[in-house]
Amino acid sequence: MNADIPKPEPNERPTSYADRLGRWYSTTVSTDHKKRNGQYLTPIPVADYMARLFQPKGKDVRLLDPGAGSGVLTCAVGECLATGKRKLCRLYAEVYETDPDLAALLEESLAYLRHWLSSQGIGFEAAIEKTDFLMAYSGLLNETFGKNSMLFKTEDRSARFDVAISNPPYFKIPKSDPRAISASAVIHGQPNIYALFMAASASALKPGGQFVFITPRSYTSGPYFRLFRERFFGLMKPHAVHVFDSRTDAFKRDDILQENVITKAYREEGWSEKSNRGHVWISASNGSGDFNKSKVRKVQTDLILNMSSEDKVLHIPTTDEQLNIMKMVRSWPGSLRSYGLEISTGPVVPFRSTPLLDDEGDVPLSHAPLMWMQHVKAMKCQWPIPGKKKPQYIKIIGSAMKLLVPNKNYVLLRRFSAKEEKRRLVAAPFLTRQLATPWLGLENHLNYVHRPGGEMTEDEAMGLSVLYNSCVLDTYFRTLNGNTQVSATELRAMPLPEKRLIVALGEQSKALEDPGEIEELAKKFLEQGKTSESREGASGVKRTHQETVREATAIG
Repeated sequence: MNADIPKPEPNERPTSYADRLGRWYSTTVSTDHKKRNGQYLTPIPVADYMARLFQPKGKDVRLLDPGAGSGVLTCAVGECLATGKRKLCRLYAEVYETDPDLAALLEESLAYLRHWLSSQGIGFEAAIEKTDFLMAYSGLLNETFGKNSMLFKTEDRSARFDVAISNPPYFKIPKSDPRAISASAVIHGQPNIYALFMAASASALKPGGQFVFITPRSYTSGPYFRLFRERFFGLMKPHAVHVFDSRTDAFKRDDILQENVITKAYREEGWSEKSNRGHVWISASNGSGDFNKSKVRKVQTDLILNMSSEDKVLHIPTTDEQLNIMKMVRSWPGSLRSYGLEISTGPVVPFRSTPLLDDEGDVPLSHAPLMWMQHVKAMKCQWPIPGKKKPQYIKIIGSAMKLLVPNKNYVLLRRFSAKEEKRRLVAAPFLTRQLATPWLGLENHLNYVHRPGGEMTEDEAMGLSVLYNSCVLDTYFRTLNGNTQVSATELRAMPLPEKRLIVALGEQSKALEDPGEIEELAKKFLEQGKTSESREGASGVKRTHQETVREATAIG
């Protein structure tokens, strides 16, 4: 292979050469190979942007690149340091690449970087490791984050780095994978390998060391990453977050559909216990070609990351509208649990319940209605759907009873939204009187809000449905969730306005059928609440619940 490796062109940038080697490599392997190994090589504009985020503190820099590929990120940092205001004397890089063919290309690109930096009067030394990065740093990761004893005996990795920069692989690995076992201190459930790279790299940084990673956004929310966020942000203070609005542009040459973020953080143990937790810079671009048009916002750290909360979700408001809505929603006093409500996931898993499902049946004598996601549209449940291929009935027999829920007033929400849909939250009230049946089947792709040991009123179910379908809560949800899954955990933690406001909203919405009118009603109600709070703050006069609700219900 070495004889075929492309050579540097005269005056070529090291980053361009590394990128060209990566693109050449991509033509020699299958798409399946790249997907299996998570090989989505970093485009030059993304690498340049990430390199500029690193601010060196001294003349000698120690860099860690744990998923180096063809060396694009390491080369971008080298170039950036050579052309920056602070004169660099020496760059040391420890880079990891397990694919032997990519490692050969990495050797070529870093050899060229050494030559290029030498012409700038900068020394460069690189240690190219062809072993598994996660296994190499498993001991240090557990020493840093966990209470566990060291699970793997590894060589001493006590050296600390000034910067860890990476575009790590991302794919799920089973809990039995040695890499997952080695990172048990930071994971829960089936982990995605990129989070393990984040944790291990953070453990290798010296105090004040800087962390610059591009990853999927999924780590910022959701129950599966909760332990990771607790441990990671317990050590790393966020400094900047960049979001790509397009799911395809950042890695378009690899045809990747994924919402990505660039995260910069500093290693600062105990930062969340300080009274002044500072700010985070938040920016967004459509993709990698319009970084220069990014609007940057300085947001209070506590507003986007509450380290005293149970879930420690990282909110990412990228517009003034999102930021204002975040502040408004965070000011609301209620929640599902505070109102005696709970949210659960539909208990019917079709492939486990096949003998119980039917395409037709006698409701309510022998069968109950089976509701799927497709039965739930904004503010409307439709059952049955003519011509639907999936079974819409479930037998009422002994083994099925544990899967059925009593026919009560509920709010049904889709657990997933299509990537092309405008709204992430799609909810509908299901009212007892809609179907003459004592039991319902709710398929596993639905969440349902209910009152344990009791029943919601129709106005409560209607009001909550209007809220969940509103632009306000959909926008708020997008600040915390970057994927198409709507988890019960996130909805359970979501603030809600006063209960009386919800009930009044539900009561007035009954007379409306047009979605636009319902949205306008929700907007007026929520704006009224915000205006009331604003007047209270300006006048110093505390408003009662009754006064706020009376004003809201007088709208229209």
